[in-house]
Amino acid sequence: MKFSPNQALWLALFITAGSPIAGKFTVDYMSPSFVLIFGTLTTLLIYAPWLTKNKLWGKLFDKEIRSRLSVMGLFGTALPFLLLLIALRWTTPSNSAILNQAESVYSIIFAMIFLKEKPVFKQIIGTLMIVSGAVLILAVNGYTPMWKGDLLVLATVWMFQVSHIAAKKLPADISVDFITAARGFYGFIWSAVIALIGLPLGMDITFKISGPSFISLLYIAVFVYTLRNKFWYEAIRNMPLAKATAVILSYPVFTYVISLAVGFDEIRLYQICGLILALSGAYMVTLLKKS
Repeated sequence: MKFSPNQALWLALFITAGSPIAGKFTVDYMSPSFVLIFGTLTTLLIYAPWLTKNKLWGKLFDKEIRSRLSVMGLFGTALPFLLLLIALRWTTPSNSAILNQAESVYSIIFAMIFLKEKPVFKQIIGTLMIVSGAVLILAVNGYTPMWKGDLLVLATVWMFQVSHIAAKKLPADISVDFITAARGFYGFIWSAVIALIGLPLGMDITFKISGPSFISLLYIAVFVYTLRNKFWYEAIRNMPLAKATAVILSYPVFTYVISLAVGFDEIRLYQICGLILALSGAYMVTLLKKS
């Protein structure tokens, strides 16, 4: 099924909303290195028949694009997700989600510098509305910053933008499926390298199986590392990067809604106001014409 860029963007957003919660379910049972290796290997295995059928394995090493593909694997998957999973040992999914809103700032700056995309007034206002709405929703009673994990989360926000810039600079004739497969391939390589480097530092590759953790692992591998990436690239290859980032960064709102559905939170008036604010900002940015 073919999706429009906006449809793909919102599908990526919904999948991302469940990512911090799924990650939290794994941290007590699986090491971050194991989650990364399993997740990226799953993406590679899913795409292996397609790569073979279309004789595209060699293209993964094309000297014209391999450096950008490698950047996507390292800064789009291996390094930031390792830090995010480690951070979730100390901080909460809500903290993780709210701190990732800083990516919208980097998005506008990086897009201006590297992609020559100039943000318009509505885009800036929409981005501010999304960030404000997410802050309002996640600033619930009892919210206390857990600085060790929070600082690790903050250390990731620029990495995703580096990966996105690399993807935007790939030749236009490269398919979204190939980009997704390549990110899985290089993500797996970099995850394995980082895992090996981490062994002497006490970062063991360990796992224990429980029902929730196994389901969460499959969600991360199939939906977050594979389908979300496919939808995300379908979006950013066909719209301004800063616009796409502004919309997807409203995902903490939906993370909060999921928490309500499972009974982890209560409905409060200011949280409803935040929900409306963030969604309105995302809608405003989505309506902007492609530049």
